[in-house]
Amino acid sequence: MKFLDQCKIYVKAGDGGAGCVSFRREKFIPYGGPDGGNGGKGADIWIEAVDNLNTLIDYRYQQHFKAPVGGHGMGKNRHGAGGEDMVLKVPVGTVVLADDKKTVIADLDELGKKVCVAKGGNGGFGNTHFKGPVNQAPRHANPGLPGEEAWLWLRLKLIADVGLVGLPNAGKSTLLSVVSAAKPKIADYPFTTLKPNLGVVDLAENARFVMADIPGLIEGAAEGSGLGHRFLGHVERCQVLVHVIDAMAEDVGQAYTTIRDELAAYSPELAAKPEVIALNKTEGLDEESLEMSKSKLSEFTDSPVYVISAVTKAGVRELMFAAFQHLARPEAPVEGADEDPMDAPWEP
Repeated sequence: MKFLDQCKIYVKAGDGGAGCVSFRREKFIPYGGPDGGNGGKGADIWIEAVDNLNTLIDYRYQQHFKAPVGGHGMGKNRHGAGGEDMVLKVPVGTVVLADDKKTVIADLDELGKKVCVAKGGNGGFGNTHFKGPVNQAPRHANPGLPGEEAWLWLRLKLIADVGLVGLPNAGKSTLLSVVSAAKPKIADYPFTTLKPNLGVVDLAENARFVMADIPGLIEGAAEGSGLGHRFLGHVERCQVLVHVIDAMAEDVGQAYTTIRDELAAYSPELAAKPEVIALNKTEGLDEESLEMSKSKLSEFTDSPVYVISAVTKAGVRELMFAAFQHLARPEAPVEGADEDPMDAPWEP
């Protein structure tokens, strides 16, 4: 299934049904009077976050949604039926924006959360509604009111606890594949990852979190270079960021500052999130080169630098637990798990 995280749709709620002009006509009843019914209410359009969806691909092939109109009123004081509401289903984490792409209408970050994006029009009154002591035989009725309509943007932001960021070909996808059951595409060329990937890291019975891998960033991504910084929206909800840096890069400090600059250009709040530094691809370096890269990287950040190798899994365990320590966990520890999760055996 193709991954689609942003789309534009048009919604039009149902119009209200028209009221009816009718008079009672029965034998032996000379003064029947008006009996026109009211029109029914037009259908509303709702957007709901549901399970088992992870992309907005359904809205690539249909962008226009029009809800049913309300039924018209009829004689014998019969009211029109209301239109059945239309519910558009989206993945959890979808943000509903107005046409200006800035005004947030709703953030559907919880399962079952829903919002009404277009209200149906009310039905018109029939002539029975207007009868009175003065006007005992009204010959007019109201038309139904039009339903609301709007152009909306749907933007998906994945729900994850930890986000992987870094330059292209830094080893983020390989790291995700060895610590979870995710199977992202891995190759020896830049921009292998073209869409975000999610994986569940299961450290222990009471130590589990979701990690997101996004396409690599390059200098100038905020201005559209490379794949741009659009995918950074998928790590906006993360509590901690893991910076994956290639230890074989010519300048590891420049690699780190490049990512930091792009995070700050996208969102100051994102750049302020807790971070963990991972110096990856160390399996081909000797101790002297490794210490040199680590010390140089330490000049640009006060965060601890973890030396890892996603290929050999060296240092990966310590990195995952370091990321887990930054997560706010409201749930109580699992009964019987008195020991620290770091002391429990774990293999990626």
